[in-house]
Amino acid sequence: MTQSGEKFDLCIVGGGLVGASLAIAVGDTGKRVAVVEAHAQGAPGQPSFDDRATALSNGSRRVFEALGVWPRLAAHATPIQTIHVSDKGHFGISRIDAREEGVPALGFMVRNRHIGAALMARLAELPAITMFAPATAGEIEFGDSTVSLSVLQDGAGESGARIRARLLVAADGARSSVRSQLNIESESFDYRQIAVIANIATERDLDGVAYERFTESGPLAVLPMTDEDAPGAGGRATIVWSLDSKSAEQVLALDDDGFLAGLQEQFGFRLGHILKAGRRVSYPLALVRSDEQVRARLVVIGNAAHSLHPVAGQGFNLSLRDVAALAETIEDATEAGEDFGSLDVLNRYADWRERDQRDVIRFSDGLIRVFGSRNPLTRTGRNLGLVALELLPGAKRLVARQTMGVAGRLPKLARGLSLT
Repeated sequence: MTQSGEKFDLCIVGGGLVGASLAIAVGDTGKRVAVVEAHAQGAPGQPSFDDRATALSNGSRRVFEALGVWPRLAAHATPIQTIHVSDKGHFGISRIDAREEGVPALGFMVRNRHIGAALMARLAELPAITMFAPATAGEIEFGDSTVSLSVLQDGAGESGARIRARLLVAADGARSSVRSQLNIESESFDYRQIAVIANIATERDLDGVAYERFTESGPLAVLPMTDEDAPGAGGRATIVWSLDSKSAEQVLALDDDGFLAGLQEQFGFRLGHILKAGRRVSYPLALVRSDEQVRARLVVIGNAAHSLHPVAGQGFNLSLRDVAALAETIEDATEAGEDFGSLDVLNRYADWRERDQRDVIRFSDGLIRVFGSRNPLTRTGRNLGLVALELLPGAKRLVARQTMGVAGRLPKLARGLSLT
């Protein structure tokens, strides 16, 4: 337990994928970082480190390489060579191929538990980082030069230690307790959809193809995975099936045979028969955006700042670029002799990230609205759009760069460069 009043450069509330990545980025420069995380390290209850999988863009791979995390992930990463987009029952289809973009892979699928393990191992190598886990953030007070908060650890209640930092970062998820305590409102749009997630085995291998299939009931992503626990012939994939609430309830209630039959009917036979499905989990889908991302001594980041529909797989990749940009802003301010917790400095970060966040949110949200419409004119227009995307190299390249996380002004870490 730290001494009451011990001072850190940065205090991050939330030690999931985003919070841990930021701690490494800043801690690697030698700054003292406190991480307050509600779950014990390595606990199976940590929602960020479960058996779900995340699609990492090329830009995210570069960030993890620069942070010294990728070497622990590479063996667990399944390359995405092609993205195949289709509209069920209609003529529109488009493909984005890594070879056309001149890259070894468009991205990589990695199970969250592997990402979590790699981040925790890297955190343990950095002496500047102090973990408080399991612990929660209590009362927060802002001063002119520091912010202080009580750390409630091991059931300590209000007698928990109080620490100070030059900057507080809320990385504690879409239902952020820090955001709530500080009366920061958020805008939420309920998609009225439930994401059903499961791992499946298929008759044919996916060969590095990620499928995004739009159906009447919602988008269905079938993403290539390497099954380290059950290798063998055929393919392994993880699915993210977005359904309206009633349909999701029915699908989750099906036995395995019924679930496989329904999934087969929606996806088709591009991979032959779908042979098996693992445990199904679900969560509601909404677009959530914080009304404020910066205040003096405060940054809101990750799902606490913006939570997206998973249709384009951009949520974590966007947040990791936020991490890279914030870490660079902090380091640049330090080198210039500025107070990196000041509102002037933090506004520079917010201005930098505004366009990327806006574009990604519009892209993801727009896909759901356009492909969710049953209007015949909209349906025809979106299929013509897919055909045009397939035929116009310039348009396809713009979409590919967005998907790979290499569009716009990139932070140093997203270019694979060190901050120092």
